Amino acid sequence: MAFLYKLGVTFRHRLFDWGFLKSERFDIPIICIGNITVGGTGKTPMAEMLISYMSQRYNIALLSRGYGRRTKGYREVQCSSHYREVGDEPLQIKLKFPDTLVVVCEKRADAIRRIRAEHPEIDLIIMDDGFQHRYIEPKINVVMIDATRPVQHDKMLPAGTLRDLPSELYRAHYFVVTKCPEKMAPIDRRILRKVLISIAYQRVYYTRFESFIPQPLFPSEASGEPVAQGGKVIALSGIGNPEPFLETLRKQYDVVAEMTLDDHHVYRVRDIRALGTLLAAHPGAVIVTTEKDAVKLVNREKIPADIRRSLYYQPINISFIEDSATDFLQRLEEDVRGN
Repeated sequence: MAFLYKLGVTFRHRLFDWGFLKSERFDIPIICIGNITVGGTGKTPMAEMLISYMSQRYNIALLSRGYGRRTKGYREVQCSSHYREVGDEPLQIKLKFPDTLVVVCEKRADAIRRIRAEHPEIDLIIMDDGFQHRYIEPKINVVMIDATRPVQHDKMLPAGTLRDLPSELYRAHYFVVTKCPEKMAPIDRRILRKVLISIAYQRVYYTRFESFIPQPLFPSEASGEPVAQGGKVIALSGIGNPEPFLETLRKQYDVVAEMTLDDHHVYRVRDIRALGTLLAAHPGAVIVTTEKDAVKLVNREKIPADIRRSLYYQPINISFIEDSATDFLQRLEEDVRGN
């Protein structure tokens, strides 16, 4: 199966390389944030970082496919949108940046044309998860790499987590390696650089996720007290690679139970009941979930009061090591302005 998948992906790339399928360029700078593996590599925190920095100088639109939504076509995400209509990650970004235009559409080129027609003030587009979407040729490709799953040792789906060919990494301009260990050996960095860089202008940055104190999902109903260090915690996650999230909680709290669901999981009544059962089994515990899961729970009706009081989410951002975030962002901005 992995061989057949690789064959199909290779053939599709060759169709673009030979010109049978066309990549379209636009007269607006486009930054694409992508990866070549399934599972969480930190695309959403990177998008949030770029929006926060670039919005000081540009009018930004965030364009996403809106994975997992039950709708089709072009939609502009509102703060009042339901995640089933627009996708969990686009809604998370919209709630953090309510003044930013967030659009979901499976046909990205059509969406860009519509953004240009209906929002002429937009002068920079950040495209989430578009490295494989070769119908658009972005100005800059930022590719996220998971340090815990090195591409040189990975395999194509379904045998491994690769959804694209490592040989396609030559199209990247920046590599951001996420989930690096606290003491990453210099030789490991050199090996990754050698694996990733094939063209002189490519740059590699090493990062880890920085976690913050869990925040109540329903502040008006919570006790107001922060989650105590070493306190009892029920870990709830429905993300691509939950292990870093779980490992962070284990270091800081007494994780008495874990409820791990599939990526983009749709929460149902039975899930809420299961959480209630876990709370009853562990008096004094609170539920700590991810930002992505929090978006799917905050607007759910009929969550019992005891669960609402006990629901917290853990904010994260990307923390750069070795090179600074300022260096990365300033170089990126220069590339957006330049040729």
